[in-house]
Amino acid sequence: MKKKLSLMTLFIVFALSVQAQHTVFLQQGRIEYEKQLNLQARMKQLSNGEENSWTESLRKGMDQFQTTYFDYSFSNNTTLYKPGRENTTGTKNPFWGPGPAEENVVYSRLDSMQSISQKKVFEQLFVVKDSIRPIRWKITDETRKIAGFDCRRANAIIMDSVYVVAFYTDAITTPGGPESFSGLPGMILGVALPHEHITWFATKVLVDDIKEDALKPPVKGKPVNNKELNAALAKSIGKWGNWGKAYIQAISL
Repeated sequence: MKKKLSLMTLFIVFALSVQAQHTVFLQQGRIEYEKQLNLQARMKQLSNGEENSWTESLRKGMDQFQTTYFDYSFSNNTTLYKPGRENTTGTKNPFWGPGPAEENVVYSRLDSMQSISQKKVFEQLFVVKDSIRPIRWKITDETRKIAGFDCRRANAIIMDSVYVVAFYTDAITTPGGPESFSGLPGMILGVALPHEHITWFATKVLVDDIKEDALKPPVKGKPVNNKELNAALAKSIGKWGNWGKAYIQAISL
């Protein structure tokens, strides 16, 4: 009996040793993110809960959630976030059309904390060259599995008042994430902005052979930095009240 237990113990130790030796830490690949915006909750929030005949008809004609997909390719510290596959399920929103930031392209160099983004504001394209927003994360003990990866939760405040919940995995060593979310010790696979009713969650992680030189920054659009873009937005839609503020906030994420 003791001999059998000893053999079993040796087998377990050997198996754990082999598993540890073959732990894979991804440095390149592709992630699909599903972005969801709760349209009805956001609309109610921006209208301060008040409803008239126009907002009532608008709300009844829209889906509760607007779902879009983005592809995020990464190789070491170079990343490219861009629109992915079309959402073919559900009814398209006949009133709003593509929302702000639904066509964003974000190229990032995480080692130098620089990014080049292409952002569409109505019919005008901008190419925004600037530094990546530094985020002061507070890592917690809460964990969650996303797209097959064990992730740890972190919280932060950005843009003075936007509360962010993120889940990252250290099994993917590139410290990036969707849009401009980054700065954790691993890849961010989930982001939630609870008060803005927006989430991004990875649906799959593909071990694609991504070369850094294949990740190209966007070039088409009027060149600006973040300060210049915000000034242009404030001038054109800053007087729209809550709706204008929400649009600028979405574009600036």
